[in-house]
This record gives sequence, structure tokens and C-alpha cells, in this order.
Amino acid sequence: MGELQLRDVRKSYGQVEVIKGVDLDVDHGEFIVFVGPSGCGKSTLLRMIAGLEEITGGDITIDTKVVNNLPPVKRGIAMVFQSYALYPHMSVYENIAFPLRVERLPNDKVEEKVQNAAGILQLTERLQHKPGELSGGQRQRVAIGRAIVREPSVFLFDEPLSNLDAALRAEMRVELAKLHNDLDATMIYVTHDQVEAMTMADRIVVLDQGVISQVGTPLELYHKPQNLFVAGFIGNPKMNFIQVTGKKSGEDGVTVELPSGQELTVKVKAQGDVSGRSLKLGIRPEHLTLGAADASIDVVPNVVEHLGIHTVTYSSVAGASSTFCSVLQGSAPAKVGVAVATGLNGADCHLFDENGNAFERQVSIAALDPAEMHI
Repeated sequence: MGELQLRDVRKSYGQVEVIKGVDLDVDHGEFIVFVGPSGCGKSTLLRMIAGLEEITGGDITIDTKVVNNLPPVKRGIAMVFQSYALYPHMSVYENIAFPLRVERLPNDKVEEKVQNAAGILQLTERLQHKPGELSGGQRQRVAIGRAIVREPSVFLFDEPLSNLDAALRAEMRVELAKLHNDLDATMIYVTHDQVEAMTMADRIVVLDQGVISQVGTPLELYHKPQNLFVAGFIGNPKMNFIQVTGKKSGEDGVTVELPSGQELTVKVKAQGDVSGRSLKLGIRPEHLTLGAADASIDVVPNVVEHLGIHTVTYSSVAGASSTFCSVLQGSAPAKVGVAVATGLNGADCHLFDENGNAFERQVSIAALDPAEMHI
């Protein structure tokens, strides 16, 4: 088993409350990723689950047992940190075996568990090496092996790949995803890297200033963000936002007026009278087009990046809350200072009210989820 429940979990340092009532249910075998900007509380929340931080209020339950007052070793968890935290004078074998030695397990049991973990992590040939003889990725695998031998109910990862270079991070993402499938284990993973979150998570927990802003699958957060914060945080490059004026609502969606005076019907569910209301239109850079579209805006690039597969432009656009980014086809004829008519389709757009809450989009996530597709 590896079930985890958080009920109104809070953490304060004096008068400053950093975790403000978090509720979350994690099922056995799920890969959950905590993401959010620096200072949002994701690492603090993970350390509270681990027992490395005392909680101020609420309950943390692991496999039906409230663990608020239990030390880390009694919680049925194993944690992998950003730093490898390996003993440099010990072999790989002894580093992996260390928690088993502490538990005073028989040597034959230690041998069995270490060899099993080494086989899973492809470290069998490295067991007699010292950490200083290993690459960064191999050292991180040793740290993971030390967690595996404990056979915990829940694995906790605190930004374990942030010290690795980009190529090695990509390789380790694949290895961690495979490890999750092989072990059928519950994993809670903290990262600031959206690519890690989107590629590995069963569900993503987006934290903002100590509260959960949204929980959902990667595709749910990408296609149906519930508020401006999640919409702007999930996605790279981030979503563009343009100030628009509401015109009317209907079965086809909500019609808005762009700063240029053009009208665009956004495929969202109506929420009362929108006439005259100041709303925000969201469009992801990769959903902009150069061909026929429902509406268009003239984009004059300040910067153009030719990446081969894509051409990325950065511009100043009337009504945009920040730099307007477009991700176009690699052969797009974009040049600095030359206007490009860029198209927006209402079905690809998002709409947010005055409080930053999203209008519900008329899009089926099941139709977009590869796991739900039938060929």
C-alpha cells in the first residue's frame, strides 16, 4: 500500500503562515508532482510529509495511520534529496546498504536487497566503486537505490535532477518514469521544471503562496487551467494574455472585442451577461497560426529565434500584459521589425473573468488524451 492523505495541513513560522490549509488524496501507485514558483511551499510540504518539518495544524495520513508525531524512520517513507548525500569513503554497495545496516538486517537479506536494487538501476557493475568514480547520473541512481532497499510505502523526491546537465536530466526522467512503472510505487516529486512535471506526473499539484491552485493531469492543466495563475505557469513558453471587452454570450461561446476592434467568439461556456466586462483572453504561443483564422493581430517581432523545427517571435502587442510570444512553423518568414499577421482561433483560446477565474472551455480532455484514443 502507498496511500497518502493531507487534511487541512498548515505550517507557520511565528506569525507567517507558509502552508495555508492543504487537502490532498494520493492513491497507491500514483506519481504526483508538486510544482510552483520559488517560495510557494512545495519543498516545505514535502518535508512535512517526510517528518523533517513539524506541522502546525491538520493531519497527514499514510496507509490509514496518522503520522503527525512519528519520526521519519517510522513513517514508511524514503526520501531522495537534491544533493546525493552519499558517503564518499563507502562503496556503492555500502551506500545502498547503509539503511539496512542501521536496521541490523542479516547479511544475506542485505545482499538480496542491494543486488535487487542494483539490478533495477543498472548499477551491478559499479557496486565496488566509490561515489567519486561515478557520473552525476550514477550517483543519483545510488541515492535512489538507497531509498528502494527500504521498500517504503511512499517515495519522496526533492528536486533530485536539478544538479544534472540538460541531457542527463532528460535521461534520468526516462529512468524515473520506468522505475515508477517497475516498482508500482507511490511517488511524490517536487520540481520547478515544467518538463519534468508534464512528462512524468500522473497528476500535478500546482501550489501558489501556500495553497493548492489546481490539481489535475498534465493535459487537464494544459487545456483547462482553472485560473490565470495556472494558465500562466503551465506551458513553455507561457500563455499570452490580452485585455479584451465582453460583447455577448451564446451557445457558440462568448464573443469578445480585441484591442484592434475585431470580434472573436471564444469556445467557452457562458457565465451570465458579459457585455461591457473587462476580460482577459489567453492564447498559447504554439496555437497561433499564419494561415486563415477566426481573427488576426499584427505582430511586429522585437526578437526572432530560428530553431529549425520552430520559429519563435517576441513582440509588443496592444492589450498584452507582457511580451507576446508566437511559436510558428520553422519556415515562417518572420523578421525583426516586419509585421506578421498572426491568426487566433476561438477554439484554441481561453477566457478569464475580472477575478482571474477561467470560463470553462468547450473541449473534451478525453478526446485529447492519448490514453483515451482508439485507433
